[in-house]
Amino acid sequence: MHRNLALIEKLKAIAAAEDCTPAQLALAWVLARSPYIVPIPGTSHRHRLEENAAAATVKISPHTEEALLSLFAPGAASGLRYPANHLARLGI
Repeated sequence: MHRNLALIEKLKAIAAAEDCTPAQLALAWVLARSPYIVPIPGTSHRHRLEENAAAATVKISPHTEEALLSLFAPGAASGLRYPANHLARLGI
């Protein structure tokens, strides 16, 4: 958990340098991979919907792209994506 929280703190710093929210940066990073990967953000709040939509205007610099690829390299995050009991119910 501490390892993942450290990743989030670094993501926040990169997003601040890009003058956007961490969510916008994450969505913009995924959008930059189109047409192969398409983000499907979800929300139940209008202000988050607007924040998500604004991610389409975020242009990621090559330096930021490099930083994100390095920061979130495969294996960077720790732990399971879902709690073990949920995985068991899914037969995973």
